[in-house]
Amino acid sequence: MKILYGVQATGNGHISRARAMGKYLAKAGVQVDYLFSGRPGDQLFDMQQFGNYQLKRGLTFVTQNGRVNYWQSFWQAQIRTLQQDIKALDLTGYDLVLTDFEPVTAQAAKQQNKHSIAIGHQYAFLHDIPMEHANLMSKLVFKHFAPAQYQLGLHWHHFNQPILPPIIDEAEHNTEVAANKVLVYLPFEDQQQVIAMLTPLSEYRFHLYGPGLSKAELGHIHTHPPALAPFKADLASCSHVLSNAGFELISEALQLQKQIMVKPLHGQMEQESNALALQQLQLASRSNQLSSNIIANWLSAPANTNTVQYPNVASAICDWLLQDTPDNIAALSKSLWA
Repeated sequence: MKILYGVQATGNGHISRARAMGKYLAKAGVQVDYLFSGRPGDQLFDMQQFGNYQLKRGLTFVTQNGRVNYWQSFWQAQIRTLQQDIKALDLTGYDLVLTDFEPVTAQAAKQQNKHSIAIGHQYAFLHDIPMEHANLMSKLVFKHFAPAQYQLGLHWHHFNQPILPPIIDEAEHNTEVAANKVLVYLPFEDQQQVIAMLTPLSEYRFHLYGPGLSKAELGHIHTHPPALAPFKADLASCSHVLSNAGFELISEALQLQKQIMVKPLHGQMEQESNALALQQLQLASRSNQLSSNIIANWLSAPANTNTVQYPNVASAICDWLLQDTPDNIAALSKSLWA
């Protein structure tokens, strides 16, 4: 079997899922080519696993100070380039197109009538799940941005829908957890403002990852540029995680039994809905604003959230793909949640 795997590169979570899936596809002897879009190539890191991948411009949202800037997103979108990339992508020779909310591969598969399967958190929003600030536009985006013949939506709970648990790219760490160590990942916020909020909280050790940061020690605050291995190691050894409400990092933190607080990206329906789901499931704390006092109160509060343990979803999906039974998604969902 030969697969073209399209990955939305605007968020590291999509790439993390592709890492997990790629390991099992390679183990099964499947030939996989990768295509990434939505982020400039010089902003990607630790991509060796994906070999000689293709990179396209795609589409993305512009964020400023923790909010989506729809005006700038519109002006920076190059629809003609996207259409040209879709038309130029030759799918001859591929048995299947996988897309993780990646529009070039998804739309090309639709135009060329190629067998296609979508995998990702966004496809869970095609079902009846907790949503906040959902409107007609957001529903149209989830349905038509990166469509496929079959969709495997992922979420932290099934909500009585045929969706799957998260795909988690777990790393083996025999690391002792430090009670006062906090992993901070707020890539959509002003990093200097984040540092200013953390500065008064000197009884904790913060490991802050974010765009534009260099590796440095600012007293009890350790800053890091984006990097896969150090981030995974700090995630394993921390006790608390403070982040925006993206899906994949929260999934990994839940699997590792961390205490979590999320600050959803304003104006981003997916993140706001994620925060709502975490509240309803009692899996994490939520704050729509951040300050030193809010962070301090969360860190000092006793643990009062539920815990979860998810199965190996990447391996199960790989087996399911090789069985060629895409119409049996409900059975796959039921077996994984069992």
